Amino acid sequence: MIVFPAIDLKGGDVVRLAEGDMDRATIYGDNPAVQAMRFADEGAEFLHVVDLDGSFAGRTENREAVEAILADFPGHVQLGGGIRDAAGVESWFNLGVSRVVMGSAALKNPDFVKQMAREWENGIVVAVDARDGMVATEGWAEVSDVPVVDLARRFEDAGVASLLFTDIGRDGLLKGVNIDATVELARQVDIPVIASGGVKGLDDIHVLALHAGEGIEGVITGRALYEGKLDLAAAIAMGEAA
Repeated sequence: MIVFPAIDLKGGDVVRLAEGDMDRATIYGDNPAVQAMRFADEGAEFLHVVDLDGSFAGRTENREAVEAILADFPGHVQLGGGIRDAAGVESWFNLGVSRVVMGSAALKNPDFVKQMAREWENGIVVAVDARDGMVATEGWAEVSDVPVVDLARRFEDAGVASLLFTDIGRDGLLKGVNIDATVELARQVDIPVIASGGVKGLDDIHVLALHAGEGIEGVITGRALYEGKLDLAAAIAMGEAA
C-alpha cells in the first residue's frame, strides 16, 4: 500500500484546509519544493500535489510551484486541481507528472476523462469526493445528487489507474479516515482505491493496510505529517509491509 504525503498549494504556499474550506487554510510553508524534498528524505517515493486555487478556478494557478516540485522531487508526482482539458493533461505529463487527478471533469464530462484514460495508460486518477455520500465538485464547493458509488462505477473498464476517495467531512480535521466507506467503495468496484481525508496517525495506516487485498491501493496524508502526529518513514514501512 502506497503512502502519499500531500502538498496542497494556495497562493504558492503549502497549506491544509479544514473540510475543503479555502477560508480555513493553515499555512505550513512557503517553499513547496523544499517540502517535497523533506518528504523524499523521509523515504517518500510518491507525492500527492493539489493546486487548490486551480480546483476553484478551473485552470492551473500554481504552475511555478508545481514545476519546482517536479524539478526537485526524485519520485512519482500525482497532481490534481483545475486540470480539465486535453492540453492541460498533456502538458503536465510532458513535464514529468506520473498521474493526473480529475474530479469535477469526471462528473461533468466523463467521456473526456475516459478518453484521457485511454490515451494515457495508467495515468488518470478519478477523484471521488464525498459529502454525506454524494459527489462534491468545483473544489468541493458544490454537492451533486450523484451517489459516490454510482460515479465510481461509470469508470469501470475505462482504464483509469485508481479512484481517489475523500470524505470531505473529515479532511484536514485529524478525525481518522472513514474506513468503512472507503473499504465499502473498494469492494463495490474493480478499480483500486486511494483513501484520503482525516488521517490522524499510524492506526489509520495500519487498518487500511489490513484491507490492501480488498482493493485499497494507497492513502494520502497531510495535516498529520505537518503537525507531527504521524511519522512518515514508519507509515511508509507499514504500507510496504501490507
